[in-house]
Amino acid sequence: MSTATVTSSERGTSLPPRVVVVTRPTDYEWLLHRHGTPQQARFFLEQRGDDTLESLRDRHESFRAIVGRVLTAAPPQWRRARVGRDDLDRFLFEPGDLVVVVGRDGLVANTAKYLSGQPVIGIDPEPELNEGVLVPHAPSAASELLALTAEERVEVEERSMVVARLDDGQELVALNEIFVGHVSHQSARYEIACRGAEESQSSSGVIVATGTGSSGWARSIATSRRTRVRLPRPTDRRLVFFVREAWPSRATGAELVEGKLGRRDELVLRSRMDHGGVIFGDGIESDRLRFGWGRRLTVGLARQRLRLVRSAA
Repeated sequence: MSTATVTSSERGTSLPPRVVVVTRPTDYEWLLHRHGTPQQARFFLEQRGDDTLESLRDRHESFRAIVGRVLTAAPPQWRRARVGRDDLDRFLFEPGDLVVVVGRDGLVANTAKYLSGQPVIGIDPEPELNEGVLVPHAPSAASELLALTAEERVEVEERSMVVARLDDGQELVALNEIFVGHVSHQSARYEIACRGAEESQSSSGVIVATGTGSSGWARSIATSRRTRVRLPRPTDRRLVFFVREAWPSRATGAELVEGKLGRRDELVLRSRMDHGGVIFGDGIESDRLRFGWGRRLTVGLARQRLRLVRSAA
């Protein structure tokens, strides 16, 4: 495992450490937001033969208690902040923040692209429901982990990330993968180039995945096509790309459909779509870039990495 130590210069010394707790709405909160009151939420569920409102409320209360425990796990003189998933793009992280993600693995991916080297402690509030790959720690470990991170006595796993850059300066960073294709997932038309090879293609889109993403969407593609491309590990400084369902025709090819990208390699695509071309990361289609006709896109390793706290040094 690739590890690094949190340094005092990264944490900052002029102010007490700040703990930033990242959460997302619970299923119970989502129902109340959509339906207004518990009574209306219960009616909605009952109409669908579902009577889980009480269990959802119990899970919500348990989650609230865990978040409260995490917020009070740090010493009293430390600063504290809490930010929801939907507000991450407006929240100003400080270089010395200690970030605690309380939730599912996907919430770590949602958070990672807004960070610039801050250590992340992943807390799993429901280990019976979550895989816990990126949120490996129990709530009871929060106090010790915060103290050890502040004292520079933790192992930090540095996970590679992927960046997509358009020729107009826009960019998108992801922890798992970048998708390039059509917004409706119908045929996308583009030109693709990598390490001297070029091809015009019409396909269901292109996936560029990191080692973290290689346990998800990329693995599914690799398994189904029995590829010989070796998938990277989370800490490897390389990526893999897969073209989905490339269509060979008189105008389009299906040869440049997979490969690996090293530290200095880039996958280059030029859009040939009049409308509907999109780029998004980590499955978040709402946070996307438009990939209109003639736009040039380069995809490669991001300079930033997710720094995931694993254990005491």
